[in-house]
Amino acid sequence: MTDSPARTSTLASAGDALFRPVRTGNAFEETVERLLQAIRLGVAGPGERLPAERELATRLNISRVTLREAIRALQESGYVESRRGRYGGTFVNETLPTGKRTKEVTTTELDDVLTMRRILEVGAAEAAAARTLTPEERQYLRAHLADSATGALSEYRRKDSRLHLAIAEVAGSPTLTSAVADVRVRINELLDAIPLLDTNLDHSNAQHEQIVQRILDGDPAKARDAMAEHLAGTASLLRGFLS
Repeated sequence: MTDSPARTSTLASAGDALFRPVRTGNAFEETVERLLQAIRLGVAGPGERLPAERELATRLNISRVTLREAIRALQESGYVESRRGRYGGTFVNETLPTGKRTKEVTTTELDDVLTMRRILEVGAAEAAAARTLTPEERQYLRAHLADSATGALSEYRRKDSRLHLAIAEVAGSPTLTSAVADVRVRINELLDAIPLLDTNLDHSNAQHEQIVQRILDGDPAKARDAMAEHLAGTASLLRGFLS
């Protein structure tokens, strides 16, 4: 950010609100969300410099590695650029991406679909872990987990969706599976409007493994919590890019 006297008080208060410590479970995703919020709300406007890396990492309570990954994701998405030298740093681009959406998504619409997804999929993970799964069901989950972590980037969304549906399927409720499928269609429409970030995909795959393992362990509470944390990361990215 610039040190313009005219904006000092506004930047201080807004910056304190946006650059507060993030939760550790989805540190990368929440960091991306916070930086995007700062850019979209004008706390760091076009052409302005973000706080220094050391300061920003301290304020967000994250590692500098996580911060650099988040900044790199925003670079690749066209939001910021890094400059070297005495007056270098990370600067907000003068022209910001407009996104791929053909229809604007309101905050109300976004909150609606994210709330429905959280209720359905967290419940599905908990219900699946509460059941005594057959050997076939256990293998079914493992197979979709393995498949979701392999293949071309262009196939990721489809394989990710299929794993989440498999979790609903082994919960043993066709009605639940149908509802999860419906909300996933809406989620994918939103996800298609934001970039696929390598760090997020690696993080998601690790979380998928944890969710499935909790289900296979027969631990409903931990399965529920693992799914809730996973969905919170996706929600952070969607709110960051689309809000």
